[in-house]
Amino acid sequence: MNQPAAVSKPLDTQVQRKAGRWKKHVSGYLFLLPAAIIFILFLWVPITKGIIYSFYTIDFVKGNEFVGLDNYKTIFNDPDVWIGVKNTLYYMFLCLIIGFWVPILFAIAISELRRFQGFVRVAAYLPNVIPAVVLYGLWRWFYDPVGPINGVLTQAGSDQIAFLTNKSWSMISLVIMETWQQFGSGMLIYLAAVLSIPRDWYEAAEIDGAGIFRRIWHITLPSIRGLVLLLFLLQLIATTQGFQSQLALLDGGPNKATLTYSLLIVKYAFTRLDYGVASALGVLMFLVLGGLALLQFKLNNKGAAKS
Repeated sequence: MNQPAAVSKPLDTQVQRKAGRWKKHVSGYLFLLPAAIIFILFLWVPITKGIIYSFYTIDFVKGNEFVGLDNYKTIFNDPDVWIGVKNTLYYMFLCLIIGFWVPILFAIAISELRRFQGFVRVAAYLPNVIPAVVLYGLWRWFYDPVGPINGVLTQAGSDQIAFLTNKSWSMISLVIMETWQQFGSGMLIYLAAVLSIPRDWYEAAEIDGAGIFRRIWHITLPSIRGLVLLLFLLQLIATTQGFQSQLALLDGGPNKATLTYSLLIVKYAFTRLDYGVASALGVLMFLVLGGLALLQFKLNNKGAAKS
């Protein structure tokens, strides 16, 4: 007769323990709740709606009409889409060749300074805080036919360069401008990693007769290899979404030379007012970026397992 009471007592203890754990963490969950709500409302709800809208013709007057895969067929039949893909890949390539190594080189150079290191850090980061409107106006003047860059070229006896109107130079000019503005933030991240390397390693290498380049090659670069790989993948993801400077300075020109994939999405949505095709373009980009994010996640896990 006493067995049910004996069984219920451990059950009551388990319930009390669970209730105690919930009460212990409820304040933390309440603090997370506003962030979770904002995350769902402003990220996952738009993503879900974008996937749904990609199968519709969006009309705010007559109403939406289900068209199945017609929006995706429009994408694959639009030559501008392939131009946008090609320009985006070219833009990513230029950002890696021109811009990716700049913060690494600056971080290593600043770490070797014995004086004025703090001043150089601040000076290198200052372009990052310039507002976009000021930045574009400043560099439009730099690239002007009578601007300072062409003025220096003329004084050196060289021909002027049409930085913004020549198809061969337009995308390169945008990448140089963005590298100048944005390398400061990456430089600070790399600099923190370089300064965390034990100084004893460098001192031992100096005693063994290693010069500065050998120290960088055999100590600095291997030590920050994981960070370089991580920021490499993050830059790949970020550059696939590049459209702001292409829109503000050249609007995709000259002759569609700076028409990137993301800029094409903007044009479909806000110029052509074809939100269905724009949503389909966004879904395809979401799939590609999701694949890159999974690759980054796996590489991070491998790096953590090795360490």
